[in-house]
Amino acid sequence: MKEETETIKPKEIIRPTKKQKELMTFIEDFIAEHGYSPSYREIMAGTGHTSVATVSLHVNNLIKRGHLRKRDRSARSLEVVNPSKKLEPPEIEPKQLNTSQEKWLIHKVELFFKEAENATGVSDAELDKLYVLIGALKVLGLEGAAQAFLPRLSDLKKRHTDNQFSV
Repeated sequence: MKEETETIKPKEIIRPTKKQKELMTFIEDFIAEHGYSPSYREIMAGTGHTSVATVSLHVNNLIKRGHLRKRDRSARSLEVVNPSKKLEPPEIEPKQLNTSQEKWLIHKVELFFKEAENATGVSDAELDKLYVLIGALKVLGLEGAAQAFLPRLSDLKKRHTDNQFSV
């Protein structure tokens, strides 16, 4: 008996047509700009097609040819298989406060602390609010101001704990 060996050829990728290439470029640019894939209507408007059915036909052909991939048949899930552009995560610029904004913010936090310190009892919600405000100061780069409020927060927390257990 003669054994036949099959030669397995890698799946040939058929080059996209001009219209399909335009559609792929639009999808790739849209994803790069927005961070998610376009809807069929957005593709239609962006590529000058007059029918969503035509867009669907092109997309399905590009999926069959291996140029696009659709995750779980869900909306806005198109991906370009071999993108020509390298997607880089967007840079997050920290918000910088100017001096007057810093002073205003610290003044507002100071007011919240004074209200809590002058109150007869301090609730859990008020303590949580003060913790969040100190965290916000840290996030905004006002570490020194945040550190300055920590002893006062500790005193309020101790007072809250003492009031909680007194009968």
